[in-house]
Amino acid sequence: MRERLRLTAILVAMGAGWGLCVPLGKLAVSTGHQPFGLIFWDLVIVAVFLGAVCALRGRRLPLSRSALFVYAVVAALGTAIPGWAYYASAVHLPAGVLSILMSTVPMFAFPVALLLGNDTFRPVRLLGLMCGLGGIILLVGPEASLPERAMAAFIPVALIAPFCYAAENNFVARWGTAGLDAFQVVAGAAVLGSIVMLPVAVLTGQWVDPRPPYGVAEGALVLSALTHAMVYSVYVWLVGRAGAVFTAQTSYLVTGFGVIWSMALLSESYSGFIWAALALMLAGLFLVQPRPSIRLVPTVAVDEAGR
Repeated sequence: MRERLRLTAILVAMGAGWGLCVPLGKLAVSTGHQPFGLIFWDLVIVAVFLGAVCALRGRRLPLSRSALFVYAVVAALGTAIPGWAYYASAVHLPAGVLSILMSTVPMFAFPVALLLGNDTFRPVRLLGLMCGLGGIILLVGPEASLPERAMAAFIPVALIAPFCYAAENNFVARWGTAGLDAFQVVAGAAVLGSIVMLPVAVLTGQWVDPRPPYGVAEGALVLSALTHAMVYSVYVWLVGRAGAVFTAQTSYLVTGFGVIWSMALLSESYSGFIWAALALMLAGLFLVQPRPSIRLVPTVAVDEAGR
């Protein structure tokens, strides 16, 4: 009983940490920093942190063709594309709404899994998809849902991120990680991704100057990247200690804590329609949540789930 309570406390702390990354991402774009520059530095920080973890564990980063392919897929689907979608939509959408939308990772994962043959059809999970769709309609449709009607145009952009996380998870479930452990995969993806994103950030004029003075946006970026790297490490440990089914419950906590942190740090308030959307999303998440084997989670502020 004492061990279960300890593991539950760790699970809650992990969900709180991941949920914190959502408003931190909102703060990171608050002073005009552009997505590609933020993604580059996020990757650098994760690469340094998890690279050090791999070194301490005596695990190098293989550079075989299969390993590089895994790094490339995870970097693209777990960081670059969803990172752009998240930061681009975070400029316009409340962080609480972004937290709610991140709960759609399992809802996207289910139809993708069906297409790839990773899962079988179950009516109850179709009902979960309908709940998720209902939640999105509540966010986009009613006049009183979002603070400004123009924000609704960025809901589809924000949904690119959970779709990518769902595709990443299914890629790993279907084709594996070429014998690499989770730390190696994410560290390798961060290294490769940072190499690719450096010229992209510079050539697009989205470079973020790392020199002082530092403000809230820069501090939020560093804290978000470090928090994610640490929480991801705990996630991997907890899967091995308590199992994937127990650890998967973090999906609910990330969404809930994302909303709470957004209210506390950004003074956001939400209409009744948004709270109803949250309830529908959580109900859909409960119905569609798979009973997964050990797999990767999103590598950007929000992963997975959904990332």
